[in-house]
Amino acid sequence: MNVTRRNFLKAAGATSAMGILAGCGGGSSSGGAGGASDTPLVVGYSPFSSKFSPFFAETAYDQDAQNMTQLLLFPTTRLGEVVYKGIEGESYEYNGTSYTYTGPADIEVTENADGTVDYDITLRDDIVFSDGEGMTIDDYIFSLYVVCDPTYDGSATLFSMPIEGMDEYRSGMETLGSLIFEAGEDNTDFANWTEEQQTAYWESYNGTTKALAEDIVSYCVENGYAEDGDIAGAAESWGFEVAKDGTVEDFAKALSDAYGADVNGMVGTEAASVTVDDLFPNLADYSIGVETGESAATITGIQKIDDYNCRIHATQVDANLIYQLGLQICPLHYYGDDKQFNAETGPFGFPKGDLSLVRAKTTQPMGAGPYKFIKFENGIINYEANEHYFKSAPKIKYLQFREVQDVDKLNGVVTGTIDLTDPSWSKDTAQAVADENGGEITGDVITTSTVDNLGYGYIGINSHNVCVNDEPGSDASKCLRKGLATILAAYRDVAIDSYYGEAAEVINYPISNTSWAAPHATDPDYKVAFSVDVDGNDIYTSDMSADDRYAAAQQAALGFFEKAGYTVADGKLTEAPKGAKLEYEVMIPADGTGDHPAFMILTEAEDAFAEIGMKLIVNDLSNSSDLWTKLEANQGEIWCAAWGATIDPDMTQVYFSDIANGGKEPGGSNYMYQIEDEELDSLIKDARASTDQEYRKQIYKACLDIIIDWACEIPTYQRQNAIIFSTERINIDTVTPDISTFYTWDKEIENYEMK
Repeated sequence: MNVTRRNFLKAAGATSAMGILAGCGGGSSSGGAGGASDTPLVVGYSPFSSKFSPFFAETAYDQDAQNMTQLLLFPTTRLGEVVYKGIEGESYEYNGTSYTYTGPADIEVTENADGTVDYDITLRDDIVFSDGEGMTIDDYIFSLYVVCDPTYDGSATLFSMPIEGMDEYRSGMETLGSLIFEAGEDNTDFANWTEEQQTAYWESYNGTTKALAEDIVSYCVENGYAEDGDIAGAAESWGFEVAKDGTVEDFAKALSDAYGADVNGMVGTEAASVTVDDLFPNLADYSIGVETGESAATITGIQKIDDYNCRIHATQVDANLIYQLGLQICPLHYYGDDKQFNAETGPFGFPKGDLSLVRAKTTQPMGAGPYKFIKFENGIINYEANEHYFKSAPKIKYLQFREVQDVDKLNGVVTGTIDLTDPSWSKDTAQAVADENGGEITGDVITTSTVDNLGYGYIGINSHNVCVNDEPGSDASKCLRKGLATILAAYRDVAIDSYYGEAAEVINYPISNTSWAAPHATDPDYKVAFSVDVDGNDIYTSDMSADDRYAAAQQAALGFFEKAGYTVADGKLTEAPKGAKLEYEVMIPADGTGDHPAFMILTEAEDAFAEIGMKLIVNDLSNSSDLWTKLEANQGEIWCAAWGATIDPDMTQVYFSDIANGGKEPGGSNYMYQIEDEELDSLIKDARASTDQEYRKQIYKACLDIIIDWACEIPTYQRQNAIIFSTERINIDTVTPDISTFYTWDKEIENYEMK
């Protein structure tokens, strides 16, 4: 699943990293690369953050923006399968049609008798970057070393994979900023930095935390979340605790205590209107690595063979590694320094521990993708066709990604200011599109393509905060959470239909329907989530009315609560067991207005719980940062959110026990559920250590059953994403055929034509 905190999607309006772009009107003329049309394709996008780096892009929108300029090591099919023979191409069937996929490389995977694995990569010898420089295997090796550097802090997690020599290469080095922070302001040992560096760091750090606190307070006062001068109230509304008479400095200290030296994380997560560049412009100076112990000069498992071949040697099978190796092949001569590259001994295009060369190009991407980045100004990214693109130069010479608010996306396509975009897809949006077309979502004005979102909505429960007798994994604690889950699950159908209509469906397992590992209703052991009582009997029958089902859910919940140790009298809960309560809070980031697909679930369940003596406190958060802050502080009980997913369904980061209390895996999120289950851990490891998809699917089904048994996650819905095209301005016959979750609208952008 491979998710991080920033992958949480606000269920209602989140867009996936599909790329939503389009060109607007104006006159047209022939010419340009490959005889391309000069009429630009204008794509409507949500606002960018200007991190257009293949290494450091964070938001889905920035990632899409840099994707236009880059070339991945291998493509994936419409079903998310790896294309191993990209040079000659491989054919795969989808919806009854055979499609051939080509890419820049061939990959051969060999599982050796000793349990190790070799990934032999052969690169085409005719790939050229958009500046005319030829691509070699050195460019790929350089890209690998950037994301494996001890100071790398982007979203790639290749460094967590079992590549031989990885741990030895990354050990013995920490960033200068983290070391200065750990030493404290009163440090007098200047063996690894100067007193001037330390003084400058703390001036910048303290200034940043104070300015950030002031930024939050101002935002809270201006928007009515706190009274003028009420620092404690502003801090509380933002999810932090400050004494009643606390100062801005107290709030700044609370921020520092929460994030430590992670300034990027602190500002990126908590800021209301400022950026890291605003507050700590010289932060990059403190991102340099400092040797603190023994550290290898190379990663022995990354082995150059010749100018177009390399081998990656892994110490064990890891099903996720193949996807991690599928990096964008970035130009060494542009992002690094080819004079500082030696594939055998290092360095690898930059001094180890110093990515300043790479970071310097964050706002100006360049690669071997279909388009060249020209500039970003006034909310518009301008691109020009890459005449060197290996599949042929795009037919549309100019491309624009234009910032537009979600509420204006549909109207932008109708009026002609944008040609293609991705409005939040709901019942109301679908109806509005149909109205423009005279009744259908595809017609003479707009063409619509809908696919399942790579992710799903859920209601989460923290096992440590919702348990009996401080024993999160006990049967009693599971019964407590199952009692809550049974009633919440009962209202999913009516709520999701009301919000999304046909644009979403209720799901019953905590996994996106887009995954090959997702159970299907036709499977013999498929079960509707939380549909059995404490004795394992079905709660519902096919002839029940909606009201009968809700009443049956209440009775089943009472059975779970009673087994959890609650006292039940006359159909009501009267006393809670030790460690449990008769009221629980559920947080939902619905903008304070109820704008969230799960909001109706909570309001209906609130009444149902009240009838049996349980109080559900619905906290509709106007600021979603409150949710993440409380979850990271292990203060949340129940909450509503959504997971973003990846092609491979690996569950390590979300459910593995090491991460339950802030643990070892990069980007881990099990601190929210705090599931600690040895059997689940063992199954997750077994699934990751195999490449047999059928075997892995069986293992993951067992994992999903255990997660449901813990009752820490109530799967709610699988929504759809939509891309809408202007039928009037784009030649729809040239649009990527059979767009899917894994094969997005832009995958064959070189073939698009304007009318």
